[in-house]
Amino acid sequence: QVQVVESGGGLVQAGGSLRLSCAVSGGTFRSYAMGWFRQAPGKEREFVAAISRGGSTTYYADSVKGRFTISRDNAKNTVYLQMNSLKPEDTAVYYCAAETRPRTLVVVTANEYDYWGQGTQVTVSS
Repeated sequence: QVQVVESGGGLVQAGGSLRLSCAVSGGTFRSYAMGWFRQAPGKEREFVAAISRGGSTTYYADSVKGRFTISRDNAKNTVYLQMNSLKPEDTAVYYCAAETRPRTLVVVTANEYDYWGQGTQVTVSS
């Protein structure tokens, strides 16, 4: 059974930074495509960033491009989301997801992911 656990959320002022971590246990992490999504109150879950199995290919939502960076450490079974220049509209619960049999290099559609974490709250104050 694959388990996905996020950490690193918190309260930060606008313009600040946070780094989210996502630890994955079970299975073969290096074969998984990984992604980050977020859900703000009253809104649908939306794609944030994705990374390929080896980490060489990444993809971002336009709203975070240039501010967020997704990366992974396959030796530590962990994927990261470095968030810089945070804005109040980045406030949301952030979820990490694992796709264990990816058909493409990166996976941007939520319903393609097999396993999800419980989420970590990120709040950006103005």
